[in-house]
Amino acid sequence: MMRKKLSVVVSVYNEEQALPLFYETAKPILDGLSWDYEILFVNDGSRDGSLGFLQELTLHDNRVKLVSFSRNFGHEAAMIAGIDYASGDAIVCMDADLQHPPACLPEIVERLEEGCGVITMVRTRNESAGIVKNITSAGFYWLINTLSDVKFEANASDFFAVSRQAADVLRGNYREKVRFLRGYVQNIGFSRATIAYEARERAAGESKYSIRKLFAFSINTILCFSNLPLKLGIYAGGMAAVMGIAVMIYTLCTRRGAPSGYATIVILNCFMFAVLFLIVGIIGEYMAILFNELKDRPIYIVEVTRNLEDKGEG
Repeated sequence: MMRKKLSVVVSVYNEEQALPLFYETAKPILDGLSWDYEILFVNDGSRDGSLGFLQELTLHDNRVKLVSFSRNFGHEAAMIAGIDYASGDAIVCMDADLQHPPACLPEIVERLEEGCGVITMVRTRNESAGIVKNITSAGFYWLINTLSDVKFEANASDFFAVSRQAADVLRGNYREKVRFLRGYVQNIGFSRATIAYEARERAAGESKYSIRKLFAFSINTILCFSNLPLKLGIYAGGMAAVMGIAVMIYTLCTRRGAPSGYATIVILNCFMFAVLFLIVGIIGEYMAILFNELKDRPIYIVEVTRNLEDKGEG
């Protein structure tokens, strides 16, 4: 009887220093599993020596697979490409910096053997994150759960596992250009399990997500999973109507005496224009997402592959 196969998808962007440590840490753990395995590295346009190291590694270990993009397409695109190229009965997505501990892989396999289709890894602690990042992360999940009909696991990360059936759904039906993959994983259904883990210090290098990128990512996520911002115009209009009535009553009550109305007009105009530009900005963001989808450009373009068939783009 053939053993089941686990595909470990590892996204890589300028991780030359961390890659040897990841491979040395993960391989003994994978060798000890009851499943066969492959390690599929997705090089997301690294500008350091990551690609050279991975190409050399594929020559010495045929379980190591490589997909290398023609340029940097982003972490989400790298995970999608890994899912597209993976050939295992189940797929685990994780990062190369060892913040996603390979020591969790045996427990993941146990849950998969129990029949789980989706396994969400939830951080209980992040040793490398400061207080600001922890607060903003908690605030992000509170906001998206408030605005969206879909409820997400707080502190869920891009470290997750899916069965082949769940992966087929992601390959065939979730191909948006603006995406939130960990959200899709929690949204597709199937039997689910949650595993808690502590995020370790980065093995090497630094975080690739700047504050600006995290903010843009948060905005795109909210817009992908919620139509509530589009309805702000209705709520703002109702609020403006109430305030207008209040201003009208105030004006009628204070119409005698010194000339008045200048401050009221200025404040009211500022408020109305602020609401107007806010709504126009929200509509613009949704239109930008629609424009990206209509262009239908590939999520990623593959330049180099090793130890697997080349599919070109996705």
